[in-house]
Amino acid sequence: RAFNAAFRGGAVMGFALSGLALLVLTCLILLYRINDKLNPDSYDSNSQFQYLFLFEVIAGYGLGGSSIALFGRVGGGIYTKAADVGADLVGKVEKGIPEDDPRNPATIADNVGDNVGDVAGMGADLFGSFAESTCAALVLSSKSVQLQANFGTLMFPLVISAVGILCCILTSFIATHFDPVKKAADVERVLKIQLIFSTILLTPVLAGISRAFLPDVFCFQTSGLNEECVEGAAGTSTWWGAFISTMCGLWAGLLTGLITEYFTSHSYSPVREVAKSSETGAATLIIYGLALGYKSVIIPIFLLALTIFTSFYLCDLYGVALAALGMLSSLSIGLTIDVYGPITDNAGGIAEMAELGEDIRNITDTLDAAGNTTAAIGKGFAIGSAALVSLSLFGAFATNIGAGETGIDILQPITFAFLLIGAMLPYWFSALTMKSVGIAAHEMVEEVRRQFKEHPGIMNGTEKPDYDSCIKISTQASLKEMIAPGALVMLSPIFTGYLFGVYALSGLLAGSLVSAVQMAISSSNTGGAWDNAKKYVEQGNYGGKGSECHKAAVVGDTVGDPLKDTSGPALNILMKLMAIISLVFSTSFVGQAIPAGERWAGYPQN
Repeated sequence: RAFNAAFRGGAVMGFALSGLALLVLTCLILLYRINDKLNPDSYDSNSQFQYLFLFEVIAGYGLGGSSIALFGRVGGGIYTKAADVGADLVGKVEKGIPEDDPRNPATIADNVGDNVGDVAGMGADLFGSFAESTCAALVLSSKSVQLQANFGTLMFPLVISAVGILCCILTSFIATHFDPVKKAADVERVLKIQLIFSTILLTPVLAGISRAFLPDVFCFQTSGLNEECVEGAAGTSTWWGAFISTMCGLWAGLLTGLITEYFTSHSYSPVREVAKSSETGAATLIIYGLALGYKSVIIPIFLLALTIFTSFYLCDLYGVALAALGMLSSLSIGLTIDVYGPITDNAGGIAEMAELGEDIRNITDTLDAAGNTTAAIGKGFAIGSAALVSLSLFGAFATNIGAGETGIDILQPITFAFLLIGAMLPYWFSALTMKSVGIAAHEMVEEVRRQFKEHPGIMNGTEKPDYDSCIKISTQASLKEMIAPGALVMLSPIFTGYLFGVYALSGLLAGSLVSAVQMAISSSNTGGAWDNAKKYVEQGNYGGKGSECHKAAVVGDTVGDPLKDTSGPALNILMKLMAIISLVFSTSFVGQAIPAGERWAGYPQN
């Protein structure tokens, strides 16, 4: 019953977000389409690409989603980790009291932070991914005469998300009715089956809708109808190519999640090696954790590279957008099992604070242990989808600036220079977010120490901690400290586009994508490994709770907290938000950039 309550709570979030995102986007498209029919002067009705203006407007939907995701991920991450670090360092390490102990002044702020960062932040992040990948696919499809021949064909990206929701609904009944949890060992298996079965179920469904909605052959061009748009000709795509692109994204998402689980779950050897390294202190534990994070990048990057090559080869940039949508087609069930984690974590915190008994806490700990693994899978899923979404948005941007056929030459001096600058931005961004957590955590630690020192009755239960002061610290820090990283992400493409032109901006986007996706995977998996290494020690291994190994593991976990819950996940937003801002402003950059037409800025010379 406890598992079903947590799972259904996560399902509310997963299916509500997916359904509302699809419903609102569909309504916006229909409303703008009605407006265009009533006001034909608002666009060139004789153009073969009459939907291009409509979908460029709709791209603002993705911009709005990512803007809110920035505040949810960065602000939420700072909030939750300031409280978590403060609670762990003073409560666990200095005072030796359990996690979520009601005597710890920061414990309520810590539990609230789980909702702010892991639920609201992850939801906003994946909502932004859905909105942006759909908008990118729609903008790219508006460049194909064949796809515009039928409005239903044009809406194929939305159909992918719609059938994804239906398949995920069917999959959810496995966990609650057909194969329910009967013992503790079943929890992780049942959750993993959700992802695997939804992927298997979606594969033939995606093949069916691809055949039903797409023409046999379609082409993309920037002017006029290509008379050579026949199967096998250069620049042509097919319905089965679109299906393979979507399927590659779908299966790459599943495999990325499973690989993330392998590197972050204490059921497998990598995390157990990190836990064993705690025998020689925190320093070696941190070294092992960093090495694990770097190593965990290898296979996901190969999977993404294979997906990008296959989808790009078969369906051009439209295929990359479909691959992103394929990865997000199981969004409903992915978000369900991700939100399951914070629900069980908070349930354990409430049980501890309410002193409900060891048996209740054992149940919540068992459920929470599986939740940590699903959270890591969710982060890997979000990072992979963010990379594909960012690339598809970049493709839409390149098409809009007129580089869809000629391409962008990275050997142009301005493009190559900004390629390096773009690769630097994730490090600058991470430095800002990490330091923000450090500043907020320092203030939290000092406040918790002050309360223990000035009110010694807190430890023996005769005085009540001041929880409100800790909540206030986290709230004010999250609002204040997210301004600088937020401004960096939002202003970088705007300043670059207007001051240096679209070819400099192309280099900036490409560099930031290549750098950010690898840094995000490494940061998230390093932090996740340290977290689960600590939990493995707490299970009684290497001395258990209170031992020197446990103290070293807590230090590693504390260092990893801002990596896995602030800087790592927030890099998703950096990739996507810079790309969607560039797409929305692309027309303005082309006409209003200061160096427009200048040779030094990379513009072709006639």
